[in-house]
Amino acid sequence: MSQNTDTVAVLIRAKERRDGISTGAKVRRFLGDYGILVIFALVLLYLSIAAPNFLTIDNLINVVRQSSIIGIIALGMTFIMITSGIDLSVGSVVGIAGMVFAILAPASGTAFWLPMIAGLGAGLFVGFLSAALVVWGKILPFLATLATMAIARTAALVITDGQVVSGLSGPAEWIGSGFIGPIPVPVIIFLLAAVVCDFVLSRTKFGSHVYAVGGNEESAQKVGISVPRVLFTVYLIGGVLAALGGLVLAGRLDSAAPTAGLTYELQVIAAVVIGGTNLFGGSGTIRGTVVGVLLLAVIMNGMNLLGISSYYQQGVQGLILALAVLLNRWKSD
Repeated sequence: MSQNTDTVAVLIRAKERRDGISTGAKVRRFLGDYGILVIFALVLLYLSIAAPNFLTIDNLINVVRQSSIIGIIALGMTFIMITSGIDLSVGSVVGIAGMVFAILAPASGTAFWLPMIAGLGAGLFVGFLSAALVVWGKILPFLATLATMAIARTAALVITDGQVVSGLSGPAEWIGSGFIGPIPVPVIIFLLAAVVCDFVLSRTKFGSHVYAVGGNEESAQKVGISVPRVLFTVYLIGGVLAALGGLVLAGRLDSAAPTAGLTYELQVIAAVVIGGTNLFGGSGTIRGTVVGVLLLAVIMNGMNLLGISSYYQQGVQGLILALAVLLNRWKSD
C-alpha cells in the first residue's frame, strides 16, 4: 500500500512539473506575442488619467502626425530586418532626398511631381548601393550601410555646401503640412503605406520569400528562392520609404537641411524591434512596427504633457527597447 501511495505521489509531482513547464511556456508565449500591446494599453490608460488633454482628438492626431515620418521609414526597415539585415543609412537618405526635393521645388514655382520622383530616386539609388555591397560585395549589412550612410550624408552636404535650402513650392509643402479634411497628409501617407506594406508582407509570395530568407538563406536558396533578388528588393524598398520620409519632413519644415534625419536610424530600429521584429531575422510584422512607432510617440507626447524633461526621453526609449528584446527572447525560449 505504501509503495502504491509513493508511486501515485511521484506521478502527481511529475504531472505538476509538466503542467508548470507548460504554463510557463504559455506565459512566455503570451508575453512575447502581446506584451507590447499590454504595455501600450497600460500607457494609454495611465496617460488618459494623468494628462486630461491626452485623449483629445487634436492631440491624438498630433501624436500620429509627429510619428508619421519615423513610421514611414520604419516600414521599410521592417522588410530589411526580417531578412536579418539592417540599414544604418536611412537617416542620411532622409537628408539627401529632402535636399533634392527642395532644390527642385523652389517657392517661386509650382513644381511637385518631378522633385518628388527625383527625391525618391535618390533614396532608390542609395538603397541600390547598400544592396550591391551586401549581395555582390558580401559585406555585412551593418558595415555596408554604414558606408552608404557616410556617402549619402556627404553628398547632401556637398550639394549645397552645407547650407539649408529654405522655401518650397505650395504643392511640395502640402505633402508635409497639408490636410485632407481634418486629417494631416503625413498621417494619410503613413497609414496608406502601412496598409500596402502589410499586404505585400503578409499576402504575397514575395512576402513569404522575405520571411524564408530571414529564417535560413541556405534553405530558401534550396527551394528555389532567389536570395539576391529578395535582398536587393528589400533594400530598395527601404531606400524609397526613407526618401519618402525625407520628402514629408522637408514639406513639413518648408526647408531641407543636409543634416536632416540625423540619428533617425536609431529611432527607426528601436520602433521596429519594439514592434516585435526579431533582430536575427525570420519574424516580424508591419502591424507590430506600427504599434512600436505609436508606442514611442505616445510616451514622448505623454511626457511632454506631464512636463517631464526631454532629457529623460531617450532613457525611456532605451528601457522600452530593452524590455521589447527581453519579451522577444522569452517568446523564443
